Amino acid sequence: MNTGPVRPSRTGPALPLVTVLLAVLLGLLPTAAPASAVPVDAAPVNITAASASPAPGDPVPSPVDFTGAGGTALHGLVLAAPAVPAGTRGPGLVMIPGAGPGPLTELRAAAESYARHGVTTLIFDKRTDGYSMTHRDYGQLADDALAAVRLLRTRPEVAPDRVGLWGLSEGAWAASLAATRSTDVTYLVTVGAVGLTPARQQAWAYRGYLRHAGVSGSLLTALSDTSVRQLTAAGLFPEADYDPVPVWERVRQPVLAEWGTLDREAAPEESATIIRQALDRGGNTHYTLRTVPGVRHNLHLTRDDGYDRPDRLPADYADTESAWIQRLATGLPEASVDPAPPQDARSRALDPLPWYESTWFEAVATLLCLTGFAGYALTGAVRRLRHRPRPAALPRAARWAALAGTAAVLGGLGYLLFLTVTAAMFPGPVLFGRPVVWLAVQLLALFALGAAAVAAAGARRERAALAAASAADRARLGALLLAGAVFLPWALSWGLLLP
Repeated sequence: MNTGPVRPSRTGPALPLVTVLLAVLLGLLPTAAPASAVPVDAAPVNITAASASPAPGDPVPSPVDFTGAGGTALHGLVLAAPAVPAGTRGPGLVMIPGAGPGPLTELRAAAESYARHGVTTLIFDKRTDGYSMTHRDYGQLADDALAAVRLLRTRPEVAPDRVGLWGLSEGAWAASLAATRSTDVTYLVTVGAVGLTPARQQAWAYRGYLRHAGVSGSLLTALSDTSVRQLTAAGLFPEADYDPVPVWERVRQPVLAEWGTLDREAAPEESATIIRQALDRGGNTHYTLRTVPGVRHNLHLTRDDGYDRPDRLPADYADTESAWIQRLATGLPEASVDPAPPQDARSRALDPLPWYESTWFEAVATLLCLTGFAGYALTGAVRRLRHRPRPAALPRAARWAALAGTAAVLGGLGYLLFLTVTAAMFPGPVLFGRPVVWLAVQLLALFALGAAAVAAAGARRERAALAAASAADRARLGALLLAGAVFLPWALSWGLLLP
């Protein structure tokens, strides 16, 4: 993605057609319903009192509407600190969620905890206009956050010069960028901030989740390296090369950056070091880098060493953070750094694709495989439905090669796509270091190659009979044998023929 200032996420000129087709067929690439857009000057802030009265001691909720980047209408909720004397103004906090659709309900419990500690908090539904699985722009998300900051500064219970941003994971990229764009942001809190590019970070997380599930061998590389690089090159991995370092070098506000000791997604040891060094280079010494014991990526509790995602807050959630925010009223913090959470493995740089693995090359190879294998199987099925006999000149092994090859191509790409969109959290049962699904696809790939070789040998023996066959039958068989030849390097590149 970006080295330096953020630019809009790009869509590459060449899309892997089969991957997109599979995504649509499987329903795994959701289409985002666009949020309503209104002109920026014509959308006054609308603050409506909550219809239900909160219980004593609970935060006071107020629904709000405001205008984000590009005139998009956004809907949020302000949670005011309970039992605040009239006329008293305290700190305010805008919270930005991590990757995904981001409805405000995801952060409701966390925001209420901050509000109970005296920090008035605003959460809002993430935009759907311009944000999806395959497209997003951190600059746009940063401008949405700044619009929320402007709203919160107008609240009677909030001191305008004490409003900050809180960002989780992907939200930390947007929050840090927003902090560099406006002095309205007076402090910055991040949770699970990533110092790597999104592609490198995601590849590291995929590998970790698979290893935790007991997976070893070729699937690790196929998902965390080949798939990530292919999606990046195709423009289907939004903001894949975004570099957060130059942004952190420009952050001037006091920073509280936190990582859980069981963070399995942010490469926390590397990220904490990268962000601290970036702040130092930028001359910002007012930071606190904190390691929180016993919690996962989002500082929630965990039942599986950080590899699960239960929605459970620790009993002391927001205690330390709120105290840090409140102390900013009396002075800026000095630099303070906890030891970073250790990583089991370091992240790896992702090399650019060589020409023989380029997006166009991969798309053509995939289409040739599917055309030869699936085309042979489908035309054979049509022939049987019409009760036409199979030409004796066509080897029987060709039918098995067609069926197994089609299943291997679609099954391999479909399974990798499933792991991609589920963050490799559900690989399924594992046998001999391979998920059962992946093992089945590998066996299908071997069978397809063997059957294609037998079919090629049979065609060579029956050259005379084939010469008398119809041109359509000869074309079917030729396309299948070509698919078998292309399938060998294709399956090797995706790890289907590797241990």
